[in-house]
Amino acid sequence: MPGVLKKIRGGLFLVLGFMLSPLSWWNDLFFNLPIAYGFGYLCSFFSPDLLLPCSIVGYWISNILGIMLMQFGAVDVFQERPKNSNLKKELLSAIASSAAYSLAIFALIHFKIIDTAAILSSLNLNLPF
Repeated sequence: MPGVLKKIRGGLFLVLGFMLSPLSWWNDLFFNLPIAYGFGYLCSFFSPDLLLPCSIVGYWISNILGIMLMQFGAVDVFQERPKNSNLKKELLSAIASSAAYSLAIFALIHFKIIDTAAILSSLNLNLPF
């Protein structure tokens, strides 16, 4: 029975991690951006200038947490025998994959492969930029 509970826990971690990870296109609106804004809002109590930078940090943290939860969940669901896990290695792997994802998005925007100004203006959000 403990094996079944471990797989259920792993499945829950996998689903929650997917919802927080950068792998689903719809998750930002419902999960990551509210979490990021909440983190930025809490930081803005210390200084109003911290709202935007802390929101960005909160967004990255939610993505890293999502990738880590997916990794832990996948190990619980798919790995049959116990293996010595290295938390430091898994954490560094999650941070590296999130940083690579962020750099890839930055490069796509910087080299005008993704035209964010056109996308945002077509949404009629009346943003200040």
